[in-house]
Amino acid sequence: MKRYGKAGIASGVAVVALIATGCAPTSPTASEEFVVDPSMMEDAAEGVVTWCAQKDSSGAFAATVDAFNAEFEADGYTLELLEFPESTDEWRNQFVQRQEAKSDECDIFSSDVVWTAEFANKGYLYDMTPYVEDRSDEFIPSTFETTEYEGKNWAVPYGTNVGFIFSRTDRTADAPQTWQDVYADATTAGTLAYQGSAYEGLTVNFLEIASANGGTVLTEDGSESAINSPENLEALEFMVNGLAVGAASPAVLTYLEEDSRRAFESGNAGLLRNWTYAYVLGKQNPAIADVLQMTPLPPFSDAGQPGSGILGGTNMVISRYTDNPGASLKAIDYITSVDGQVPAALIGGQPATIYAAYDDAELQEALPFYETLVAGIEQAVSRPVTPVYALVSRAIYSNVNEALSGSVTPEEALENADAEINEALNTF
Repeated sequence: MKRYGKAGIASGVAVVALIATGCAPTSPTASEEFVVDPSMMEDAAEGVVTWCAQKDSSGAFAATVDAFNAEFEADGYTLELLEFPESTDEWRNQFVQRQEAKSDECDIFSSDVVWTAEFANKGYLYDMTPYVEDRSDEFIPSTFETTEYEGKNWAVPYGTNVGFIFSRTDRTADAPQTWQDVYADATTAGTLAYQGSAYEGLTVNFLEIASANGGTVLTEDGSESAINSPENLEALEFMVNGLAVGAASPAVLTYLEEDSRRAFESGNAGLLRNWTYAYVLGKQNPAIADVLQMTPLPPFSDAGQPGSGILGGTNMVISRYTDNPGASLKAIDYITSVDGQVPAALIGGQPATIYAAYDDAELQEALPFYETLVAGIEQAVSRPVTPVYALVSRAIYSNVNEALSGSVTPEEALENADAEINEALNTF
């Protein structure tokens, strides 16, 4: 049981309409009652804030909790960590079960960036727009895309990630400048390793190339599929041709992140598309440490678009059912500050979302590629923003995988994906 030291814990939150009607809205998107703003931190009730998060074996979250408590416990605020299983599905399910039960057990939650629209649509979250706008200058702008749904911000960017191209200076003299360079180099430098198995990783890998070619997944209002476009077809045909000419090995059709990284580090691949952790681990491998180079994802030839990474990471959200939104916001304010994000980067390897974190000398020493990292994050975009993202992603990765394996043509793959995405969009 949580105990709070002040009356009026809903200070700053208009709940009169709820009390009068005796019921809650089906979604905060239809109501203005559940909104947090910076002033709520000043009047926050004392007590315990529970941070629900995916299990973190690095200890970064626990270190942040300890630091918060050292600073604020004397003022009556305590942060506690409740860790959910490592499995992404169970991490999500544990939170959803509590929200469906209207439980106040989780005051704040570390949410995967792709869940924002779904959770907002279901009425699980506080609208954080005023608070996010107040801190907007602090953050790398692209990371806000992952917090938005229907014109509002439902989360605060906490940790981010983006893909890069890794190559070896002993096999390729210059870093590739376009995706065409990547595949051309791969035909002579020992193939490109990427995540081609039928799972979320392939959705990201495909969208990185498609977005760089001007392709999109949904219409601007998110109501219909836009996957079956000339830009996306050209990107998929490019990937299929890469397998046909030997720029990528058929083995990539079974690769997850670690499979591709191991192929690159062992010398079986000359180039690699992966996340930032691959650089850290590669620098620990004497076989490639001195020849490893990392570059942001490149443009798609002369498409007129910049290179386009696809953002990963986590956001911090406030549960609609918290008893203390003010203290919850105070906790998130700390977790997403320099004091919270630098330890997350140093201990947990989680790239920060605020510029000031990259001014930290210790972080710069630990991540000597930080300038390249920030550049990659700045040019990245979010995955499709929709409450049915999981179904949309499945339509992409399953059909793209079939095209890469030769089971269907690229045209058939996008036609099938288009139908499946529209079917998913019609479910909400």
